[in-house]
Amino acid sequence: MEVAGLEWLLGPMQQLVSWGAAGAMVFGGVVPYVPQYRDIRRTQNAEGFSTYVCLVLLVANILRILFWFGRRFESPLLWQSIIMIITMLLMLKLCTEVRVSNDLNIKRRSFSDFDLNYFWHWSKFTDYVQCVLTFTGITGYITYLWLDSSLFVETLGFLAVFTEAMLGVPQLYRNYQNRSTEGMSVKMVLMWTSGDTFKTVYFILNKAPLQFSICGLLQVFVDMAILLQVYLYSSYPQKPASHTTHPASTKAL
Repeated sequence: MEVAGLEWLLGPMQQLVSWGAAGAMVFGGVVPYVPQYRDIRRTQNAEGFSTYVCLVLLVANILRILFWFGRRFESPLLWQSIIMIITMLLMLKLCTEVRVSNDLNIKRRSFSDFDLNYFWHWSKFTDYVQCVLTFTGITGYITYLWLDSSLFVETLGFLAVFTEAMLGVPQLYRNYQNRSTEGMSVKMVLMWTSGDTFKTVYFILNKAPLQFSICGLLQVFVDMAILLQVYLYSSYPQKPASHTTHPASTKAL
């Protein structure tokens, strides 16, 4: 009788834990960007945040959604990608508005210029949307043509998670260039680390495709490297490295 009662109690508890884990997967990925978004909006300065982080996450999550059509994985991971795409577009919108308002003298650049020197340094948010839609259309059409190829589908899945694993690299490189982490939200990176650790454990326990687990571990490693930069540059301040000025180097990456 007691065993039956215990099973009755454990069943709903396990279901609640499962729902909680799924919810954490869906929304946990966007939480780290809340403090960064608020900092940029409060200070009206986006110089410390690399918008290439948005580029990496947009590409990774678009590819992950396309991968889902070839190899179905858990729904929380699919919804996570959709929510992340929306979040990155909101981050891009804010960063673009702040950058343009702070530098009224810069020449306006657009996606339709097709100038690689100013790729991802456009003056209007709509240009970023056009780029994302173009990438989605091209990759979506290619995926439609090759959807029956298991090699293509598995490669697509690897590219999706590997691209996401490189998420912190633009921020890591920007910090190295500046010899400082000023303007970057440390809370964001701490949340990256905790979220990526949770996500990697979730992948392993739920037997997600192997690509997910391997690249999750790589992502945690990059997060730890950024946290190491925070410690080194705060404990041992350094002068910014001298480097040749690039046409877009004065803009927020």
